[in-house]
Amino acid sequence: MLMESTMQQGALTVAGILRYGLHAFPEAEVITYDGTHGSRISFKEVAQRAAQLANALAGIGIQPSDRVGTFCFNHHEHLESYLGIPASGSVIHTLNVRLAPDQLQFVIDDAGDRAIIVDGIILPMLAQVLDGCPSVETLIVVGAVLDQAVREELSKKLRVLDYEEFLSGAEPTFEWPDIVETDAAMICYSSGTTGNPKGVVYSHRSTYLHAISALPLYGQRSWNILGSKGDIALIVVPMFHAAAWGAPYACWFTGSTMIMPGRFLQAEPLASMIEMFRPTVSSGVPTIWNDLLHYLEEHPTDVSSLRMLTSGGSATPRSLIQEYLDKYGIPVVSGWGMTETSPVCTLAIPPSGTPRERLVDYLETAGKVVPGVELRIVGENQQVQPWDGKALGEIEVRGPWITAGYLGGHGVENFDDGWLRTGDIATVDPEGYVRIVDRTKDVIKSGGEWISSIELENAIMAHPAVAEAAVIAVPDDRWFERPLAFVVVKPGTDLEVAELREFLSTRVAKWWLPERYSFVDAIPRTSVGKFHKKVLREGYQSGVYSIHEVDRSEGSR
Repeated sequence: MLMESTMQQGALTVAGILRYGLHAFPEAEVITYDGTHGSRISFKEVAQRAAQLANALAGIGIQPSDRVGTFCFNHHEHLESYLGIPASGSVIHTLNVRLAPDQLQFVIDDAGDRAIIVDGIILPMLAQVLDGCPSVETLIVVGAVLDQAVREELSKKLRVLDYEEFLSGAEPTFEWPDIVETDAAMICYSSGTTGNPKGVVYSHRSTYLHAISALPLYGQRSWNILGSKGDIALIVVPMFHAAAWGAPYACWFTGSTMIMPGRFLQAEPLASMIEMFRPTVSSGVPTIWNDLLHYLEEHPTDVSSLRMLTSGGSATPRSLIQEYLDKYGIPVVSGWGMTETSPVCTLAIPPSGTPRERLVDYLETAGKVVPGVELRIVGENQQVQPWDGKALGEIEVRGPWITAGYLGGHGVENFDDGWLRTGDIATVDPEGYVRIVDRTKDVIKSGGEWISSIELENAIMAHPAVAEAAVIAVPDDRWFERPLAFVVVKPGTDLEVAELREFLSTRVAKWWLPERYSFVDAIPRTSVGKFHKKVLREGYQSGVYSIHEVDRSEGSR
């Protein structure tokens, strides 16, 4: 007979996160930026308002397991929803404000949202899809509405309430119910670049454990007895995307000040926020950090408060990491994950004692798995590959915050005997550092050999005149597939194909050199900031782009 433990069976829930931050750090602050200033509110006030929200929602008939959508940017009201909705037993559904209308309508209807909390400034974006969302009964509007005609029209069909008025009559305490920790807390949808998005339902347990895994990113100064009162986190990653990478919950756990940038995610206001509020850490996609880097080149800004930036969502170019480290002494720590993984699975934290000249070698990887995640790479023959830094395979993961399926039972082909098939091709070196080579749908197979579009993009972006680059596979009569490079040149600079090819010739294998180039003003992006390669492929097929093709006599192979 197996011996049983003597430990209590306390449930891991969002209510537990809420209570801990409230009691441990009541005076910690959340700062919401409005474009010029920042309004401040304490953790204690946020917790009281989260309770008011829970009471008010119950007052209009929202029950446990009912879905409440949020169509909002990053601000303290959204944080109140992150806490109050799941802690009360209902399910928060974060709606991506960048989704195309048809996909937005799909996810609202698929989740069955009964109420939606929406920023007034983007109410018209939501209004255009609500006729196809019969489950929605109530809209709760945060902030000013710019188009009153839209609001009046919606009021004929739905209950439309003001957020502050909605909370004002509600009690600031709530008897948080005992919740089964495996019950739903939050719904996030995949980006849906091919077909409709798929719903991923986070549990209370998965959310709690994932937040604990992120504590090293946001809690270093909190545990420094002789240091300051805590980290200051500028949360750039949108709260409508994959639970903002768990940052709000991790910061609540550590008492870290949260700076919420609202809709002001451009380089200029971000630079202003850094000078004004002196954050120590910040999280965002590579596009954001690339734009900020270019802005800083022309507009010197004091960014010395930052001890670290975290970057995810897509591969972070080595050149970008190198520039931040060389110019500002700021390490850019990459992470890897996806909506299906809550999302953090790996972090590129270099080993202790790594010489400065080798830091970028580690920082440019996807990193090591965090405790709680198991990872393997599986080859084309369905064999698990060795961690030797050479063998390629698709990343498969499992763990307590990795989804075991999709809402509605969709996407069964994405799972392999309890492992999530991620679609990312990678190697893992003997130290355990993961290096993403490509997406399965983006890798280029030329003449029987693999070309990594990610590595080729990074090599192109290392050129000082290149702002961004994206590479796709295009058909080739001789080699089956060859790379086509889309290049954005920095303003005020010129770049010829011959110069770029000469630059690349010392950085990649000769047969990787593209014969086809297209110089574009911008590269299309998905709703979460990744290169939208499906749009690039469709544009190439329809002849939208002007292509410069190197004469075959200059062939690369």
